[in-house]
Amino acid sequence: MRRITKLNRSGWLSAAAIAILGVGICTAMGLRAPRPLAEASTQSKWKFDGATAWDYLVKQVDFGPRVPGSPPQEACKDYLLAELKKGCPDAHFQQLTHRWSFNNKVLPIYNVIGTQNWQDAKVRVVLLAHWDSRPFADGPNSPAAYNTKPFPYKPIPGADDGASGVAVLLELAQAIKDRHPGVGILYLLDDGEDLGPDMSEMLIGVDYFAKNMPSPKPNYGILLDMIGKKNLHVAEEQYSVKNAEKVTSAFFANAQQVGLGKTFPATLGDDIEDDHYPLNEAGIPTLDLIDFNYDQWHTVDDTPAHCSKEALVATGIALESFLLRNPPFKP
Repeated sequence: MRRITKLNRSGWLSAAAIAILGVGICTAMGLRAPRPLAEASTQSKWKFDGATAWDYLVKQVDFGPRVPGSPPQEACKDYLLAELKKGCPDAHFQQLTHRWSFNNKVLPIYNVIGTQNWQDAKVRVVLLAHWDSRPFADGPNSPAAYNTKPFPYKPIPGADDGASGVAVLLELAQAIKDRHPGVGILYLLDDGEDLGPDMSEMLIGVDYFAKNMPSPKPNYGILLDMIGKKNLHVAEEQYSVKNAEKVTSAFFANAQQVGLGKTFPATLGDDIEDDHYPLNEAGIPTLDLIDFNYDQWHTVDDTPAHCSKEALVATGIALESFLLRNPPFKP
């Protein structure tokens, strides 16, 4: 993914307007206005297990950088499928190939997909996170030798940028299994998101998924990307506000309602070109949950040492509480 613009409050909505809209959504959904609850007090109400999620993050990194065409990719894909099957009665690979300009090799790309209650649901949501690792340490805080074109092959560990969102979804699938009869969920662990070197060879897996949508189609989507850093602070991403306004407002209003307003404040963030782009363009309003203020982004220091279990827990509870609302949210 890449940052498009820094804060830009002109145009469709200001942060203040978003906050007001969030309160309006609360009213429309029959929710009370957000209260300043202590975030730690919410944890005992939910089944999301932070220890399991953290273990998923660490194990992914232990495989090594999950670059398409590498041995770690092949080993990790089988692990992800086996773990997703614990929460999803139907889990499978969606396989495609891509000829990479970097070495002219044809690379295998594996989307790992699992569903819960998809056919019988009244509302259907796709939850997604990419599981591949960036093959270039081209972040702004990398040494000049790594982030100067042409970039050398220097794969990143991808703890926050990749493994964190996947870890949350693997645990969430088990935590909410059989608890959401009105909601169908499709878990998409997409591949080839960060391949590059430029955007013409990124978002590969989700772009394929968006062009080969399941039937029935999702009503909306939520993307998890870089949600594992310490002191997580997820603002409302600009493209999400513009193209998935109802989903964004409802999700952040609910997060504040359950006491997670510190992690998910109703403030306007950056505009990030990310995996939610192809889904929004395909008519599926999709929210991007991302904290892009991460010094280790696209560096070899993107390791578990810079992540936290608390961030995974906050994100997991925010999703669990939102998906289990009765009646379920529908944009």
